[in-house]
Amino acid sequence: MVRQIVIIGASAAGIEAAAAARKKDRTAEIILITQEKTAGYSRCGLPFVIAGHIPNFRDLVVYPPAFFQMQKLDLRTQTKVSAINTKDKTLTIQTKENSTQSLPYDTLVIATGAEPFMPSIKGKEKAGIHSLRTLEDGEKIDAAIKAGAQSALIMGAGLIGLELSAGLVERGLKVTVVEMLPQILPQFLDADMAKLIQQHLEEKGITILLNTIVEEFLGETQISAVKANGQVLEADLIISAFGVRASTNLAKEANIPLGETQAIKTNARMETEIKDVYAVGDCAEAPSLITHRPTCAQLGTIAVREGKVAGTNAGGDYSLFNGVLASAVTQLFDIQVANTGLTQTAAQRNRIEVITATVSSKTRASYFPGTKPIKIKLVVEKESKRIIGAQIVGGEEVTQRINSLSFAIQQGMTIQELAKADTAYAPPLCETWEPMILAAEMILMKLR
Repeated sequence: MVRQIVIIGASAAGIEAAAAARKKDRTAEIILITQEKTAGYSRCGLPFVIAGHIPNFRDLVVYPPAFFQMQKLDLRTQTKVSAINTKDKTLTIQTKENSTQSLPYDTLVIATGAEPFMPSIKGKEKAGIHSLRTLEDGEKIDAAIKAGAQSALIMGAGLIGLELSAGLVERGLKVTVVEMLPQILPQFLDADMAKLIQQHLEEKGITILLNTIVEEFLGETQISAVKANGQVLEADLIISAFGVRASTNLAKEANIPLGETQAIKTNARMETEIKDVYAVGDCAEAPSLITHRPTCAQLGTIAVREGKVAGTNAGGDYSLFNGVLASAVTQLFDIQVANTGLTQTAAQRNRIEVITATVSSKTRASYFPGTKPIKIKLVVEKESKRIIGAQIVGGEEVTQRINSLSFAIQQGMTIQELAKADTAYAPPLCETWEPMILAAEMILMKLR
């Protein structure tokens, strides 16, 4: 009998699940359902189209229609799943023609992603608040710029908010960022490292208001300004970057249990507590490799890994997902920033006693033309001496260093082992002493 695998969501996690399932079961009927008009595009690239680095939003489509045809995947766009019946193993769907149908499944993968989060702010029901989550969101912001917008107010100083801020400045807009916490990138960096990024952004012309709470959206029916900390802030573009929340309404209504993060609870096979129902990507939780507690990091790299595991299992094979470090990297103007594992703040929040060290160095020999600064912070668990986190801010060569430190954490490397690591050197490529090694030696000095 032909297996029917249905996947709700056709972004990174959902498509990876479909591709993995197809590799394991060549005969299965695999159906992908998405409410969006366009499937298989990179959400991560949206700010960089707005910045002008990528010519067109359509360039973000990673999986063209030919991919789905080649893989024999039944892609249904502009289709909404309104209910899941886990007892009968059916879905209620509304098609683009507005008809309601019942769709059976043998195996279900929930990859519903996440939705922009909006706090309870007075006037939030008014028109004129933009967000950046979908291709259509990006096109609306781009259209506003082309229509003459000259200023932007961005609410939230996380990764998306700051990537978009940099992009809008590059398009010639005057940008203000408001953040309720005392630092930018609060989930990503410790305050000392975040300060370096803030200074860089301010040098580029971005106004950053920390400890600033948005109190009200002003205007009749269309928002024209924001009231924050009693101050009226006007802008042509008002953008919500408060963050996202796991899209779990379908799961909750179907009595599929959520976990402590309020994302869908899963096991190591990415299976929910309901048999033959999996959850992956931004709507699902998975364990931290360090604390072993559930987390929902909502990164594209995690989504595709989870999707591959769930798809393999849905296709009849066996695969496990080990957990996440939430390694991430981005570029803001001329500076690169990266993180893996726990920040010092997160470690303290989890009651882990740590020792840290921060080292400033150069990306090439100091005498070589074009050398750029780089700063590395290591976070080490005091008792075991194991590396549990790292942050890097630099002009270049950040990604592979953070990847190396991610590998070190996953292999349980101690700070003594890192300090003795064999590294390469050439004047146009790096310093004689690798900055990661210098940071490790500084921690060893503190331990002594």
